[in-house]
Amino acid sequence: MNFDIKRTGRVILHVTDLGASRKFYDSLGFIETESDDENIFYRAIEDHNHHCLWLKKKPEAAVEVISYRMNGEEDLDRIAEFFKGKGKAVKWMEKGVQKGIGRALRVNDVSGIPTEYYVEMDKAERMLQRFDLHVGGKVQRIDHFNIAVPDVQKAYDYYTGGLGFRCAEYTTTRDRDVWAAWLHRKPGVHDAAFMNSAGPRLHHIGFWLKDPMGIIDCCDYLAAKGYAGSIERGPGRHGLSNAFFLYLRDPDGHRIELYNGDYYTGDSDFEPIEWDLDNPQRQTFWGHAAPPCWFEEASDFLDVHTGEKIPLEEPLLEKKKPDTII
Repeated sequence: MNFDIKRTGRVILHVTDLGASRKFYDSLGFIETESDDENIFYRAIEDHNHHCLWLKKKPEAAVEVISYRMNGEEDLDRIAEFFKGKGKAVKWMEKGVQKGIGRALRVNDVSGIPTEYYVEMDKAERMLQRFDLHVGGKVQRIDHFNIAVPDVQKAYDYYTGGLGFRCAEYTTTRDRDVWAAWLHRKPGVHDAAFMNSAGPRLHHIGFWLKDPMGIIDCCDYLAAKGYAGSIERGPGRHGLSNAFFLYLRDPDGHRIELYNGDYYTGDSDFEPIEWDLDNPQRQTFWGHAAPPCWFEEASDFLDVHTGEKIPLEEPLLEKKKPDTII
């Protein structure tokens, strides 16, 4: 069975200091759609819908859910039956329960990741040509999620099987085990990437910028605003995906990637690109190493049904030295 999942849609992050988070995300160029004492709803410059990033003030930082947009309401009903057939309990969020969004379905996926599917979202003014409001990173749109999981092969089979994701690139060990995989629904390199690590945890959220120079400009802007210490890795270029990147940490430690420069994957005869785990250019094409926190730290997920943190499992594959993870 296949479903019309369109793309990465939105993410809900729990943050401990809404004011500090507002200053940080405003500096990246997000547009605030609306807010109150407990919530901020952000959209990016290209967005014509209510939000792609929802910040909730909570006592502890975590990831409530990652979301994918679907094409039609019938897809939601069909995918609910699919999950039930797999023995997965689903949670319906009826229209009006969540600000700005219509009916949605939540489920803990095969790796335990809290995942949401939705169709409808309230309209908002697109800011693409409001150049007078473009500041900082000038974030254009949400692009992908990168997720640490203990069993990449299981996640790969789940998403490329019944859910119809396609693989753009993947990394294999000397024993031909899949170490990481970049899977997509839209015709880019990925909507979701899975990498071998203790999990499930959200490693980062990727947001698209219009060009590589925008990433350089963002570094200058952040440094001038006092956020130089928030720059964790980059700028640089990945071998995997070919993308130009910058990684940042928000005030609660959630990792944000500013991303540009991947390629079209929509042709029916596109063949996934395989990378050797021992090839150092796969993670950073220019050769500079990532800091240790890159491999050790990520954001905790919350269970869809209980709201509790999802326990971590150690990776199935043998642990490698840090420079083997992108």
